[in-house]
Amino acid sequence: MSTIVLGILALVAAATAGVYAHSARLRLRLVHLVESDATVDVEGHSLAFASYRKEAHTSIVYGLIAIAAAIVAFVDGTAITSVFGVLILPAIAALWWSRGSSREARMARNRYDIERRAGEALEQEQLAPKAWAARLAPEEVPDFSGFEIGRVYQAGSGLMAGDFFDVHRVGPTRVAAVIGDVAGHGIESSITAFQAKYLLRVFLRQFRDPAQAFEELNAQLAAGDRDEEFISAAVIVFDTEAGTLRYASAGHPAVFLFQEEGVAPLRSTGPLLMLDPRAQYFSREIPMESGDLVVMYTDGLAEARANAGLFGEERIIKTAERELNAPPDVLCKALLDAAKDHAGGVIEDDTAIMAIRRD
Repeated sequence: MSTIVLGILALVAAATAGVYAHSARLRLRLVHLVESDATVDVEGHSLAFASYRKEAHTSIVYGLIAIAAAIVAFVDGTAITSVFGVLILPAIAALWWSRGSSREARMARNRYDIERRAGEALEQEQLAPKAWAARLAPEEVPDFSGFEIGRVYQAGSGLMAGDFFDVHRVGPTRVAAVIGDVAGHGIESSITAFQAKYLLRVFLRQFRDPAQAFEELNAQLAAGDRDEEFISAAVIVFDTEAGTLRYASAGHPAVFLFQEEGVAPLRSTGPLLMLDPRAQYFSREIPMESGDLVVMYTDGLAEARANAGLFGEERIIKTAERELNAPPDVLCKALLDAAKDHAGGVIEDDTAIMAIRRD
């Protein structure tokens, strides 16, 4: 019976030794890989070698156990003391290597902390574009009595958006809708868009005329040393008491006003922002009846490109007219879907769309 047990022990120990030997070979390859790096990571090399050493030591211990069990079981059962005495050698080796175990544990902990902080930094880096986009093109807009508001935003190929939109109250009976696009992509364009959006909030509360707000914004932004940046933007201020809208546009694509008698394009009333610090803008006031609808968008919509050409204003108008009785959110999504279909499923540029209907 004891022979059978020792035989099983020998087989299991041999198999275990093989597993750890294979693991030790893999870790030895890692040691050689670290050593071959032009900039040797001393700490990484120490940890890799310690891992290899432990796996090799375990493999040797189980190998000796397998040999000892086989000898005792099948050769000479009286030699058990001397055979198992061989195990003192790996025990002495383990005791010798344990001198650096505390240092290796500290290095492992330090490496873990570094990797954790690196992971947190990477996560923040990935979240930053989303955080910027949420400020420039929020997923939710406030509800204002007397208006239905829809919006949709489609990020382009860049990480940082340059398009922005906003809807906010500028007086007891006045609500402002803003949409804009900073030329270019990347963090600088996104920062400029952020500045423009929130400066406009200040100036639209300060001045009743959106054209004057544009002049103040342009003077502020054009004074900086950013010659290669410019902004297109459109502002509409709805006055529920007067039953009017007043709009101004700084080189922005046409805003479309859908009324019972037809559609009217509200085109630019001044140059792009940041081109000339002394640029002048003017505004227009138009009556707005119940049921009238305004559609605002950035150039990513009109310039969605396919082999047949740009999506263009005509397709924007026709698509919006088919959805005039739909909720504004549905209309905005229909415009975006139509542009994506025209472009083969992908719009390269950032695209923001807003639709506002007076109840």
